[in-house]
Amino acid sequence: MALLTLTNLTKAYRRPDGTTHTVVEVGEFTLAADEQRALRGESGSGKTTFLNLIAGILAPDSGHLAIDGRDLAGLGEAGRDRLRAETLGYIFQTFNLLQGHTVLENVELGMAFGRGVDRTHAESLLRRVGLGEKIHHFPRQLSTGQQQRVAVARALANHPKLVLADEPTGNLDARNSREALALIREVCRENGAALLLVSHDEAVLAQFENVQDFAALNRAAAAEPAGK
Repeated sequence: MALLTLTNLTKAYRRPDGTTHTVVEVGEFTLAADEQRALRGESGSGKTTFLNLIAGILAPDSGHLAIDGRDLAGLGEAGRDRLRAETLGYIFQTFNLLQGHTVLENVELGMAFGRGVDRTHAESLLRRVGLGEKIHHFPRQLSTGQQQRVAVARALANHPKLVLADEPTGNLDARNSREALALIREVCRENGAALLLVSHDEAVLAQFENVQDFAALNRAAAAEPAGK
């Protein structure tokens, strides 16, 4: 059964000179409920915009996009926010941790926008990603790899059905990259979440059985270089 379906999805921006720049133009895309897929995409291919459309951070100009049977195109900003909080987890390349809050508070704040804060679950997730002894540390007191683990725990905090990962190992060295990716995939499987990851790193892509070229998927990329 398809968890994510989209057809004829487009997003364009107005340039300073008044012309229109189409960043995303995807005819059809589906992702199964238990699937883990990687999209190969260079910087400037539109892949981050594509993920942000799926997440409801951006609204498409046209097309149909449904997650778990709910049509995002028919929702207002508040509705997209609720759907994102209840259904999606997002792992960013830069982690986006709040530096003035502890590791535990970062995960709990992610919960606050969804079903509500569950400290027991937050602590369990942090133990699962190997940070049980650091829940009261601040992000600045952690290594880059440990900060990535906080980001993984936060993405899984609301029991999402779909986890999006945008170059999630881009700031890690080779060893930490392999470990982080293995952890992301394993924790998604344990929590029954589908995973859609985008990366330009062939070492990352090689660890996926299902890899798709985003440039082939995105008709806008064939027309002209697209913004990230």
